[in-house]
Amino acid sequence: MASEATPRINAHYLEQFTNQTVRIVGKVLALHGETATLDASGSITIHLNRESHLTVNNAAEIIGKVQPDLSVKVLQATDFGGSMDYAAADAVVDATHRYKEIFYEGGAEV
Repeated sequence: MASEATPRINAHYLEQFTNQTVRIVGKVLALHGETATLDASGSITIHLNRESHLTVNNAAEIIGKVQPDLSVKVLQATDFGGSMDYAAADAVVDATHRYKEIFYEGGAEV
């Protein structure tokens, strides 16, 4: 059984992926109780779950569902620590959208 595709996006792609599960890499700017603010080429509000253990100023990968208000509800969050090449992360996002046929079955955007 194939697993659900989770396209890599940043803030620029949120609107295109409403109600879909995505992967986002960015810098944690702030934590506010059950929400966080992530910078992924733009600010994104993240709705955390109980298993989310993020640290301000660290990089994080969020797997979550984009909500109608363009916030993201976390399914899984991984703290990558303080060292991250955000330009490289953005380049990967760009490549996955520019060359869909390499990254997605049939070349279709999920």
